[in-house]
Parts: sequence; C-alpha cells; structure tokens
Amino acid sequence: MEVIDQLAPERSKSQFDVDAMKIVWAGSQHAFDISDRMARLVASDPAFRKDYRVTLGRKELFKNTLRKAAHAWKRIIELRLTEEEASKLRTFVDEPAFTDLHWGMFVPAIKGQGTEEQQQKWLPLAYKMQIIGCYAQTELGHGSNVQGLETTATFDPATDEFVIHSPTLTSSKWWPGGLGKVSTHAVVYARLITDGKDYGVHGFIVQLRSLDDHSALPGITVGDIGMKFGNGAYNTMDNGVLHFDHVRIPREQMLMRVSQVTREGKFKQSDVPRQLLYGTMVYVRQTIVADASSALSRAVCIATRYSCVRRQFGSQDGGPETQVIDYKTQQSRLFPLLATAYAYRFVGEWLNWLYTDVTQRLQANDFSTLPEAHACTAGLKSLTTSFTADGIEECRKLCGGHGYLCSSGLPELFAVYVPACTYEGDNTVLLLQVARFLMKTVSQLGSDKKPVGTTSYMGRIEHLMQCRCDVQRGIGTCYNVSMYMPSE
Repeated sequence: MEVIDQLAPERSKSQFDVDAMKIVWAGSQHAFDISDRMARLVASDPAFRKDYRVTLGRKELFKNTLRKAAHAWKRIIELRLTEEEASKLRTFVDEPAFTDLHWGMFVPAIKGQGTEEQQQKWLPLAYKMQIIGCYAQTELGHGSNVQGLETTATFDPATDEFVIHSPTLTSSKWWPGGLGKVSTHAVVYARLITDGKDYGVHGFIVQLRSLDDHSALPGITVGDIGMKFGNGAYNTMDNGVLHFDHVRIPREQMLMRVSQVTREGKFKQSDVPRQLLYGTMVYVRQTIVADASSALSRAVCIATRYSCVRRQFGSQDGGPETQVIDYKTQQSRLFPLLATAYAYRFVGEWLNWLYTDVTQRLQANDFSTLPEAHACTAGLKSLTTSFTADGIEECRKLCGGHGYLCSSGLPELFAVYVPACTYEGDNTVLLLQVARFLMKTVSQLGSDKKPVGTTSYMGRIEHLMQCRCDVQRGIGTCYNVSMYMPSE
C-alpha cells in the first residue's frame, strides 16, 4: 500500500520561518539544541518505546516503568549528561515515575529547607540514587489545608529523638508518588511537638525501607493505593499510603534551615527568613504552568494533524472531500487552543523570571513582592491547568470518533494531565486565595502601601475608590433603556 505524506502540502504553505519558531518555542538556541538532542536520543532507543503502553495491565505497567527509569539512569551516567540534559531526557521518556518525585520534590526540599550540614549528608546520596526519596505531605484527611495535617513529630529529650506517629486513620499519608513500592526515604511533614507545645507543621527526613532487603522498617506500614483513572497514565506511578506507629528518628533529621529544636528540646527560629521557603513553591507552580503549555501543545498538534488529513463532505463530481481543517467550525475551536498553547509558553517564561526576581529579593530580606508572586503563581496555576484539561478534551472531540481511541494518544494525555487541577493546590482554593489578595490590595488603596507589579494598575484608578453612588432606591421597570444611558 502506497504511503502518502498528506501533511507535506500543508507544511509547504507555512508563511513564517519554522526553524526560527522552534527557537522561540524552546526559549533559546541552547535550550533547543538540548531538547532536540535528547528527543532524538529517546526516540532512537527501543527501550523507551511507548506505543504498547495502554495495552499493559497495572503490574506490567509498573515493571515497564522501572525498566525505563533504570535504563534512563544508565544512559545519563554513560553519556555524562548534565542536570539540564538529564531532566530533558526524563521528560521525553514521557512516563510518570518515582523519579519525578525524587528529583522534583525530595531533592529540592532538602536543598531548600536543609542546613548546609544536612545537604552535605543527604544530597550526595540522593544525587547518586543510593537512596530514593519521595515527598510525604498530603494525608488521607488533609490536602490543601496543610496546617490541618495530623501526623505528629514529638521530641523525646531522653533519647534526643523525634517520635513520628499517625494518631488517626485520616493522618495516614496518602498519594505521594514513589511511596508505594520504591522509595527508601521520605521528607515527611508533621506537627512538631516539644516541651508540650505544638509548633505547627515541619519537615523531617525519615527512612522507610531497609537498604539491605527493601523491607519496611519497624513501625512503618506502607503500600500502593491501587489503580487510578485512565489506561496507562498515572498507573505507571506507585502512589502510596504510609502510616507511622511511634517511629523514632534522630533529632538531626528535622530539616533545620529555618527552625530548630535544641538538644534540650527548645524550639527556636534561625536567622534565615521563613519566607524563603515560598521560593520553592513559586518554582513548582511556575513549572506547572510550563507543563500546561507542553500538554496543550501536544493535544493541539494531534488535533491539527488529524484535521489536515481527515476529509469529510463537500465532494462534487466525485472529487476529493473537503479537509476538516478548512471548515470554519473546526478552525474556531482549534485555533484558539493553538494560540493559548503559545500564550502559556510565554507566561511560563515570565513566571521563570518572576521566580528568579523573587528569590533574589528574598535572599536580600526584601519580601515586598512575595504576596504578588504568590497570587500570580496561584492564579496562573489554576487558570492554565483547568483550561488545559478542558482543551485536551476539546481536542479529543475535534478528532471525532478516532480521538476516543487510545492509539490517538489523547485519552492517556488527558488522564495523565487532569490531576494537575488538584495537586499543588486545588484550583478553586487557589482562586479564592487570589481573590483575597486582590481584595486586600483594593482595601489598601489610599494608604502608603502602593500596589506593585501586576497590580500596579490599581494605583492609577485609585480615584475611583473615592466615588460614591447617590442612588437610594431601585427604579421601576425600564421600558426605554436609552433614556437612562449617558449621552455620547
């Protein structure tokens, strides 16, 4: 059967420099070169095949992911890839795995919250993957409300240890990726209790499994929470449950960059501002916005190619039917999604700049832009993830019945992406935080505290806050609207 490249005529119609646009999308020539090289490396390696993934059962999926993660690490070592190159390689492997949480949450938590001594002890082990870590914050009963976490870490001055305990069923850690089967260690968030007082939630490095035979350590109940939504998708990840029964750890395993507990059991704050911890949050949400652009662009790419190849109706005198992409109804649904993917790509770049700016300010003890940065990242995380999830589903519809096939890539892409609407902050909760920030900004108009950054425009309309409405009662039914309109 003759194979015809039906996309070639469409590509030939391009009215812009495609190679130049690749650089724009990548962000720089350097970023493009790395991305292109890692993409070719993954595509040419049979060990990274994924076309059969949706046909595998859960057990086979997980084994397949373990093989790919091990092979990826082997290639990273053999080729002596940089951290930037290794990150891109893992991206193109395109499979949720325990390594995502190890590199994306466990390592950054130690770097951001650990003292220099703690970093020197734990990071070399993590970088060599001699230990594998996860991020155990969310509990069965609490997610977005971090301050409501129930796990406790009670200091015992007699032994210089913390006792990590899960006092209730709902205090069980629930959802951490990499926890169910693989992780040997976790950064566990628990309520710090010392000298009879609760000092709120802090992070602790806790070993979960033996480094000899990988069995769970005494007092630790850990396991996989089961199947998730969709074929493949996050079923490649060992999301887990974790319950502590008076597990003891050395005092030095409390992450102590911002606050410490002394040998005598006294709680004290360090000279490092607690606000520095928010820099990591800004970084994570900036990454989520960038990921939204990537996911939406993949869906749009599939739908656009399908629209160029698929023909329906419009045939006259036995001629070829009309390409679906030439229908205005298809264009009106598809093209805004394409434009949005680019918009999210560029706003991701802006958030990267914002993260750099905020981090530099925090290190100089300047916290003036932190509330705005928090509001921007919270709002954009909510906006981009909600729209992208809906956009992927719209692309599935744009591909007709074929979009419903797993082989189209769209069902699995949706199933992999949609959790982003929940993790790192439920989208509705985040929007409420943005609303509170905006209302607080409005309430401060007229004071010495001027709005900054993206809210600085409010300062230019401050005079509107002085306006008052003189209307005392509602008017009757208006039959002639124009009589109530101001003259032009």
